[in-house]
Amino acid sequence: MILVVDSGSSKSDWKLELPDSAPISFSTNGLNPFFVNEKEITRVIKEIPEIIPYADEVTELYFFGAGCITPDRREMVSNALTPLFENAYISVENDLFGSALATCGNKKGYVATLGTGSDLSFFDGEELMPSHNGNGYVLGDEGSGAYFGKNLVRLFLYGRMPKDLNEKFANKYRINKEIVIKNVYQKERPNAFLASFAPFMSDNITHPFIIDLVKSGFEEFVQASILTYPDYNKYECHFVGSIAYSFDLILREVCDTHQIKVGTILKSPINELFDAVLERESNSLLSL
Repeated sequence: MILVVDSGSSKSDWKLELPDSAPISFSTNGLNPFFVNEKEITRVIKEIPEIIPYADEVTELYFFGAGCITPDRREMVSNALTPLFENAYISVENDLFGSALATCGNKKGYVATLGTGSDLSFFDGEELMPSHNGNGYVLGDEGSGAYFGKNLVRLFLYGRMPKDLNEKFANKYRINKEIVIKNVYQKERPNAFLASFAPFMSDNITHPFIIDLVKSGFEEFVQASILTYPDYNKYECHFVGSIAYSFDLILREVCDTHQIKVGTILKSPINELFDAVLERESNSLLSL
């Protein structure tokens, strides 16, 4: 049995192959090793009711996760998975590689994540080139949920939102400076906390202020990431994540102004990623 996981900072999507029936899918909290430790990852996994009956039968586990960009972070996640999946071969890779498999297949192209965080790299059809983007919610993550949420909260606390939006924001979230500082500087998952305000943009997407905010955020992402590649307009650029999916029309508009070829836009890549993993496994068996 094969288990595939696509994990972001806010949410993880799981899909499990079953021998005599259709695969099962479920979701948990995000398991980014930069924000949750090994014990917390293990705790979350052990409390997943869908997986407990099948844990011993899983023979292959493919985990594609945000924050799994260095050997030590990948090892942390692998160590956290091992106690429950004792009989499984475990592979841990960066979530961007998973997004590349889901969107590019075996073709060359750029792949970007625009969810809680953001990142971009080039996929040569087999391997993902090292990314020089992302950099986290403090130094980068332009155009991401954390980026937009941080901007919304800052504008609200500074009193720089239009009056009508300010009232809506205050009524919906009931936050103040003390609450924000506590969640950003003292609690776990500060990037997910900031990203939790991004849906406010979807609720008010017809407001000119929000349209300008989204457009400027995507423009900043394009400038900081896509346009840094000299042949950016030679290949399609695929996008994965809730922010890209929710504001796809504005994203396409910004890309069009720079002659960026937009490919697939997925909210979540888990289904396509699951199929890609199974196909790769099948091809590897056929080549033996």
